[in-house]
Amino acid sequence: MKLIIQIPCFNEEKTLPSTLLDFPKNIQGVDIIETQVIDDGSTDATLEVAESLKVNHIVSFKRNRGLAEAFKAGVDNALINGADILVNTDGDNQYRGEDIPKLIKPILDGKADIVIGGRPIHTHPEFSLFKRIMQKVGSFVLRKISNTTVEDAASGFRAYSKNALLRMNIYSQFSYCMETLIQAGLSNLKIVCVDIRINKRTRDSRLFKNIFEYIWKQGKTMATIFLLYRANWIFNFIAINILLLSFFFVLRYMILTIFFSAPAASFWPSIILSGALFIAAVLVFFAGILASLISSVRKLCEDINYRIKKLEIDSKG
Repeated sequence: MKLIIQIPCFNEEKTLPSTLLDFPKNIQGVDIIETQVIDDGSTDATLEVAESLKVNHIVSFKRNRGLAEAFKAGVDNALINGADILVNTDGDNQYRGEDIPKLIKPILDGKADIVIGGRPIHTHPEFSLFKRIMQKVGSFVLRKISNTTVEDAASGFRAYSKNALLRMNIYSQFSYCMETLIQAGLSNLKIVCVDIRINKRTRDSRLFKNIFEYIWKQGKTMATIFLLYRANWIFNFIAINILLLSFFFVLRYMILTIFFSAPAASFWPSIILSGALFIAAVLVFFAGILASLISSVRKLCEDINYRIKKLEIDSKG
């Protein structure tokens, strides 16, 4: 059983040593523990620090590509190097390395494909009231979209089984956190959450300038991925509401003309609008059918991609 602990880094020369030194050297049930750094185009000495600390695997970008691209590259490299479990943590030493055994235990026990480290958001003094509320609301929305029970959807301290890594497809350019949970939940992978501890903040987030930018980007990501995986549901929802609106105008016309003797000629605009809405509902409904067919093709492509990656990894192993 090989565990690779991954750190996506962008200018983390100051905190990378303490992050790496915090990792456990031995874990029961794990034969090999290796480290991996994804240097996301750092302009400081992050790469040199990683090399001096004898990190086992280093993937380096010439320019900054963003967290999602760094994570995706790390997943691919971990699979190539035979990882059975991948743990992802942050380079700012926010998460405690000594919690890694707790994080991977559900995977070792065969009870989970993905494990999320749940931060003490409601009790930690560095989380403001507004941030606590936003985290709670965001996690609630994520649970409803992904059909999961994750309490801390934004946590970057996670463990992935080999099977989960093989089935992962990253489309987002911002962050993988929400996207991978939605994918996993809608793919019926088992996701559990364990309580973890966090260290004092060493710096502000580099992913976003303020909480409102974070909400906007994460909200856009969730909407995009949900549309990708549940487009037929959205089209059907819209079609039903348009159809109900069309029926409303017809029913209004019948009630007013039959029971209240209103002149029928005065309702022609409503009748025309009702007919237009009915046609629009039918068109949206057929668009939903088309979206279902496209979704089926996507699922088939993802399954083929999974099998190809599995064959490649198995042949190298």
